[in-house]
Amino acid sequence: MTETSDVWTGKASSYDRARPTPPPALLDLLTQLIHLPHPALVVDLGSGTGLSTAIWGERAEQVIGIEPNADMRNEAVRNVEGHPYAAHIEYREGLAHQTGLPDGCADIVTAAQAFHWMEPTATLAEIARILRPGGLFAAYDYDSPPAIHWELDWLAQEGSLRLVELVRERGLAQSFKIWPKNKSLDPLRESAHFRFTREVLLHHIEQGDAARFLEMMQSSALSHQFQFTKQEIGFDHLRQAALQHIGSEPIPWYFSYRVRIGIK
Repeated sequence: MTETSDVWTGKASSYDRARPTPPPALLDLLTQLIHLPHPALVVDLGSGTGLSTAIWGERAEQVIGIEPNADMRNEAVRNVEGHPYAAHIEYREGLAHQTGLPDGCADIVTAAQAFHWMEPTATLAEIARILRPGGLFAAYDYDSPPAIHWELDWLAQEGSLRLVELVRERGLAQSFKIWPKNKSLDPLRESAHFRFTREVLLHHIEQGDAARFLEMMQSSALSHQFQFTKQEIGFDHLRQAALQHIGSEPIPWYFSYRVRIGIK
């Protein structure tokens, strides 16, 4: 069994370049829901390269990113250098179910594109422990790929299905554990840690060229971990389509975010 976070070793810079930054509306939504425009402490679990952490620098008095992978965490530390609110941003080594933070310290806890990597029972118990009464937990993910062109979407879906099938055929499925993304509201509701739960949809637009699109699609944990050839997963066809439909000039990418929320 591979340590889950190990799949990102060596991918931090590529991940940071290609992946989107969460939409500003997310911060507006989460702070409005608990009537707290400037939270004292936000904790970001599985914070990676800090894309979902540093956005809180201006809004929160303090934000702490918890990340077990050293490469990702070091990239986050480098990225925060020169940030206008760097004094508000901190990164620590830790696990989602073992943060090392005190009881009831956090106003908001987030898990961005990461909750499906976390064992839900122990993680939600830890989140409930560090959240103050009335605090908020949000697990959010974006649909991938972003909406750009139908053929890119189709080829990416075909590639993902082929990738999963290859993992099963070669008996690699037990190498590490991933929980379902599309059911992540269920454990929140079933945990009894939250008085209220719901899912909210947000939309966000970023600009990107073909090179960024291809780098983002290659940043999949499965393709990185098992080193399948581009032909095996159809990436050669996806590359041709990206060059044809996006090219070297950035165009709009339309992201849909699914935000699962629990109020303690």
